[in-house]
Amino acid sequence: MSTITATLRTDRARRLRAALTALLAAGVAVGAPFYFAPFQVFQLTMVLLYAVALAGLNLLVGFGGQISLGHGAFFAAGAYTAAVMLDRYDTGHLATLPVAAAAGFLLGLGFGVPALRLRGLYLALVTLAFAVFLPPLLKRLEPVTGGSMGLTVDKLQPPVWSGLAEDQWLYFAVLAVTATALLLARNLLRSRVGRALLAVRDNESAAEVMGVRLSLHKTLAFAWSAMFAGVAGCLYTWVIGFVSPDSFSFVLSITLLAGLVVGGLGSLYGPLLGAAFVMYVPSVSQDVSEAAPGVVFGLLIIAVMYVAPTGLAGLPGRVRAAVTRRPPRPAAALDPTPETGSAPDAEPDSQAASEPSATDTTADPAVADAEPVGAPPRTEKE
Repeated sequence: MSTITATLRTDRARRLRAALTALLAAGVAVGAPFYFAPFQVFQLTMVLLYAVALAGLNLLVGFGGQISLGHGAFFAAGAYTAAVMLDRYDTGHLATLPVAAAAGFLLGLGFGVPALRLRGLYLALVTLAFAVFLPPLLKRLEPVTGGSMGLTVDKLQPPVWSGLAEDQWLYFAVLAVTATALLLARNLLRSRVGRALLAVRDNESAAEVMGVRLSLHKTLAFAWSAMFAGVAGCLYTWVIGFVSPDSFSFVLSITLLAGLVVGGLGSLYGPLLGAAFVMYVPSVSQDVSEAAPGVVFGLLIIAVMYVAPTGLAGLPGRVRAAVTRRPPRPAAALDPTPETGSAPDAEPDSQAASEPSATDTTADPAVADAEPVGAPPRTEKE
């Protein structure tokens, strides 16, 4: 009963700590737009929408075990879906969100078919080809997408009753969508679908033997991931108010994947940390070196991976393990003054004195050949 009671107390303490952490994070998130300058609020808004895209990529790569270098294309699909609806059909901003999510889901469902037969580098090349192919296609569809000039739409405007500035209203709108998306991803991973994804990632053969349908869950992993990217693209249109093919090059896909790895694969908090990395590190690199910001960006990625191989989300655990690790005990041979007296040294001498000498002989050959009970077997040399 004592063990059960201790376990229950530990669970309650863990839940209380998680609830207090979530409450503190919510308070900081709500108060942030009233404390920072408008440009800093804009940066925080971009971090939140990138977190939605990385949460979807984390479902596919971190928990699904597949790889995608074309996530920027799904991001662009959601952004252009919202932009076309706002520009051509003059719909409301809120109406574009479910349509962009559906467009991303269907596009990911179609790209989930190659995932059934390809894996590893081959699947990465197919998704990268899609990311490279999409921007030129958007330029050629000028009647719909605006071609190279792109589309300019109205940003999401705050209602009069809110009393908020435009940057603050955008922040709260994106914060609400991001919180919903992260909660959906968390519940999805804890459901039957999430357990199936983990089984497929760990061992496909064992998962299939256990009754997991590989084709279904691999395709759904791409679809869910693309849906989150489509939502993030829609939020991008709300915040920026402008889309163009050059904004969604294949570099965006590489940057998103790098941000997820830096934030932490297979972690629920990794997308938030990776989104902050994607948003702030390029600007820091530009400030450090205007001639070669890409070099600084790459060096920072290498430095983070050296310090935290499992990503920034796993860094606190590594620090905690390093702090609580006990130092190794010194070897006894290096200690010139043993803790005890001469008793440990005298014991082997007394044992040696009690053992018969190897040079002693007996008159009786039978007695000489006899072995004591429990003695180790004699070797051929003996």
